[in-house]
Amino acid sequence: MPARLLSINPATNQIMGSHIQMSNREVVKKISSASSQFNKWKWTTIEERQKLVKNLSALLKERKNDLALLMTNEMGKIIRESVTEIEKCAWVCDYYCENAIKYLTPKESKIDGFNTKVFYKPLGIILGIMPWNFPFWQVFRFSIPTIFAGNTILLKHASNVQGCSKIIEKLFHDSEFPEGVFQSLIIGSDEIEKVISHPFISAVTLTGSTEAGKSVGEIAGKYLKKTVLELGGNDPYIIFDDADIPKSVDACFKGRMLNGGQSCIAAKRIIVMENVHQNFTDLFVHRVNQMKMGDPTHDHTDLGTLVNREAREILHQQVIKSIDAGAECLIGGKIPPGDGAFYPPTVLIKVKPGMPAFNEELFGPVASIISVKNEEEAIALANQSQFGLGAAVFTSNKKRGRKIAEEKIDSGMCFVNDFVRSDPRLPFGGIKESGYGRELGKEGIHAFVNLKTVVEKI
Repeated sequence: MPARLLSINPATNQIMGSHIQMSNREVVKKISSASSQFNKWKWTTIEERQKLVKNLSALLKERKNDLALLMTNEMGKIIRESVTEIEKCAWVCDYYCENAIKYLTPKESKIDGFNTKVFYKPLGIILGIMPWNFPFWQVFRFSIPTIFAGNTILLKHASNVQGCSKIIEKLFHDSEFPEGVFQSLIIGSDEIEKVISHPFISAVTLTGSTEAGKSVGEIAGKYLKKTVLELGGNDPYIIFDDADIPKSVDACFKGRMLNGGQSCIAAKRIIVMENVHQNFTDLFVHRVNQMKMGDPTHDHTDLGTLVNREAREILHQQVIKSIDAGAECLIGGKIPPGDGAFYPPTVLIKVKPGMPAFNEELFGPVASIISVKNEEEAIALANQSQFGLGAAVFTSNKKRGRKIAEEKIDSGMCFVNDFVRSDPRLPFGGIKESGYGRELGKEGIHAFVNLKTVVEKI
């Protein structure tokens, strides 16, 4: 009997889909189809690609409510955030429709009696290994610029969101993309090496945990396949005493609780000057108290579920171990009764290095608030992490904020007076154990191209 991947609604713990895993023969057939289509797709014009991506954007906008409901039912985020995610996918389509030709136009110059030209040539088949937490956005974020650059795509999505994986493939089909440009592979993680090692696969991009990134990076390195890795994060947010505290609370609250806290760029370590710590904490707890946790399909719900009960147990143990080590829980921190994977919004104070709430990535609605005496201590604690994805600085002194963001915080992105988020117009990615490479912006469309230099003697 063939193996199956199950989609389980985390709000009810009920099975909502059972997906038969592809056989090795079926996977090889998909790879062959992607390779055959690449040899045609790479010769299409930007204008031809643009027309199809515009079709895709229109379908996303037209079907956003149905797509959002599927997403919510498979992984538990609240419905209005699911709708926003679909709208963001349409935005990335529209952005590259407007800018791809500019980013892919060859660059010409004259050097010492030579005409030179640098071309952006596609690589081939790009394997995307994507996570469940943003099951549409993560896929569109890498695939739209990659396809615009002339590559074809194979998607290996997270096992629990195979419904999303299949419907994304259908969206490309319904948008009239040629067969083989975008395909989903219904396979488990144990089949990944077979795919990466195939000679037709040119590169791999993964968004996921640091552990998954290390594993995929090791496999890809063995077969000399290019990689882009967007991994975990433990983002620090520094609140200086001259910051607008209510606005800082609002930004940190959104940055921590968005997507149920299940985001690599969430506000995970909130570092606050001691003379405003109490005011900040009181306002933050007040916001948490107002949150309505419940059925994620209801419009009035503010917090849905975690992705599954296993993830909830991991998060809860991190909270308990932090409390045992001296952290204080002001609100939340208890598993509610019922079948769903619900976990209440939680606020921890007196968090220090060595605790899970400081050292580890807490993937859920748990805010760690840390009190510090001065700027030097705040920056040192912010950088005291193996991660380096996002960060934020809050201060009314714009010059100070820019200087700290530009020069003193070790991260791939740093926002001043707002929470960290991805934007199609800006490069996105991290350093250290948060990975390497960049998605989005000009850098995203150049991630999987051959920078081919042609030199002609004059």
